Amino acid sequence: MSRRVTVPGLFPPPDYAHAAVVETGRRLAFLAGAVPLDQDGELVGPGDLTAQTGQVLANLTTALEALGCGLGDVVATTVYVVASDRADLSLVWDSVRTSGLDLGPHTSTLLGVACLGYEGQLVEITAVAEVP
Repeated sequence: MSRRVTVPGLFPPPDYAHAAVVETGRRLAFLAGAVPLDQDGELVGPGDLTAQTGQVLANLTTALEALGCGLGDVVATTVYVVASDRADLSLVWDSVRTSGLDLGPHTSTLLGVACLGYEGQLVEITAVAEVP
């Protein structure tokens, strides 16, 4: 089982951990970036950070379930947002915080980036999960 750590002496993080330790003998799943495309490959929520984040989280959940995991098994994420405004980053982070990823809490990095791989894509999340 993984152990999430908030390190004494460091600023307490809001709804994430400073570190996650997975004991040897456990299996880890490294997931490719979940993107805001539906089953037909169509972009969901053009121009809408909240709608795209919802689709990304739904796709991440589907991928995790295929591995026998859930959002609570995630030990690390990187959240990419096409944004230069911290308010946009906060909007996406609020969706991540209320998604079930806070059950660990997991370790996370939130980044504002210039662009992502698909035309009109605003959000992507990569994840590492502990497979039960």
